[in-house]
Amino acid sequence: MISFDLTNSNSGIFQLPQSCAEARDLPSGVQLIHPQPGFGEPFGVYCDQDYEGGGWTVIQNRYDGSVYFYRGWKQYEDGFGSMEGEFWLGLKKIHELTYSKKYELLVLLDDWEGNRAVAKYSRFLVAGPEEKYTLKSVGSYTGTAGDSLSGQVGMKFSTLDAKNDVYKTGNCAVQFEGAWWYSACHGA
Repeated sequence: MISFDLTNSNSGIFQLPQSCAEARDLPSGVQLIHPQPGFGEPFGVYCDQDYEGGGWTVIQNRYDGSVYFYRGWKQYEDGFGSMEGEFWLGLKKIHELTYSKKYELLVLLDDWEGNRAVAKYSRFLVAGPEEKYTLKSVGSYTGTAGDSLSGQVGMKFSTLDAKNDVYKTGNCAVQFEGAWWYSACHGA
């Protein structure tokens, strides 16, 4: 259940936050946001309010393999899984978020021994369906994980049933059993 009170004290009108950053006073968990008031519908996202002061909207969470991620275009477009566990938010929502205001991308990679690597990009921007959710920008990189995403800028999203990579002899998403902004398969 999602419940919070964000009323405007002057007008009494209920206003949803546009992002997790605007809901930092709420705990980590699923929150209802409205990235572009007057356009589109509000939707639920998982807000991480703990890492580096909070305000992070989680677009993918994988940690134990309980959700199968080798899926088709429609599922990656709409999203799948449970925000209480493993999930992919969905390309439609990621596009709406990244076009509503400036977003950073933070990738946290934890291994089974508790080691963490971090990749942070200053400007994450994903185009809409008419451009097959092309990765438009990642900005500048900082972190310890290595920059494996800057080379993917300009690439369309690929899934097992939608080959949008530039690999001549196959489909990267099929070969490596995962959807992504592939070019000639590896790099990210």
